[in-house]
Amino acid sequence: MKTFKIYILLFIATIAVAKAQFTKAELQVSGLTCSLCAKTTEKSLKALPFVSEIKPDLMRNVYMITFRNDVPVNFEEISKKVKSSGFSVNYLKTTVDLTTTKLADNTFIVNGDTYKILNADKALTGPVSLSLIDKGFAPNSVTKKYLGKNPEIPVSTTGRVYHVAI
Repeated sequence: MKTFKIYILLFIATIAVAKAQFTKAELQVSGLTCSLCAKTTEKSLKALPFVSEIKPDLMRNVYMITFRNDVPVNFEEISKKVKSSGFSVNYLKTTVDLTTTKLADNTFIVNGDTYKILNADKALTGPVSLSLIDKGFAPNSVTKKYLGKNPEIPVSTTGRVYHVAI
């Protein structure tokens, strides 16, 4: 019986560790001109393995995306899907749960990718809404505002480096 309880505790701990850090995102796509374009893009995004649900807002060209808990989120794939549909990402805001994530020098790592928060002036914890500001995720004016001509790139052994703002 004691061994059974230990296995249950290990199983619960594994589930908590495996849970995805990113829970949802708001994606605005520019260039959509009709509902057929929006539906094609929605279908393309829904095919991604980490996407659980998509709710489109056609008045603002925005998609509310809910991510699966058990599959790592890949923002590059979202951008590629939008571009392959013939459109571009105007902005991508995501919610990340920083409760169990180690944050050092406004930098954190999720699933091998490094995220550098550029405008955090206080300690962050719990669910935090972040905007990706790298090229391909934000307009050029926003990217230049935060990154300038030579962005500082944090050291990352694997994965991609994303610059984000609150």
